[in-house]
Amino acid sequence: MTDQLHPLTPHHLPFYITKPGETDVLMIVMGIFLIFAVLGVGNVYLRLHSLPERMAHKSQKLQFEIVAVLGLLALFTHIHLFWIAALLLAMIDLPDWGTPLRSIAESAERIADAADPGGNQGDATREIMAADGMEPGGSKEVKEPIAPKKEVHGHA
Repeated sequence: MTDQLHPLTPHHLPFYITKPGETDVLMIVMGIFLIFAVLGVGNVYLRLHSLPERMAHKSQKLQFEIVAVLGLLALFTHIHLFWIAALLLAMIDLPDWGTPLRSIAESAERIADAADPGGNQGDATREIMAADGMEPGGSKEVKEPIAPKKEVHGHA
């Protein structure tokens, strides 16, 4: 093997053509650039895709869950309408209907317990009255029933 070029090759070769047996530096540089480009574009895509979820994170739990499900549907089905719907839903502040309705229900339950003269009051009211030494229909004011503590489930 000689280091001489073939007689038909041009005498001036571009820098990116390497001699046999040498390392192709341009290919290695472009391979590294390709890896970083794919990771960068993937990162931008996933951050853009999770935009509705990040926007809805401050909202109510139900709204956040619906936005998250729409985002997952858009990711796995490639139907972009789900992502647009999630984005629009994340931008809208839904009114809180649960808290006022829960308050109304609790107030109606207290009124029903206090207005029931036949002793058909709830267990919590009877316990409070027994602790205060009262009988149903007595003159002492009935304290509000103590609501049982709600169990909080955490994520594992």
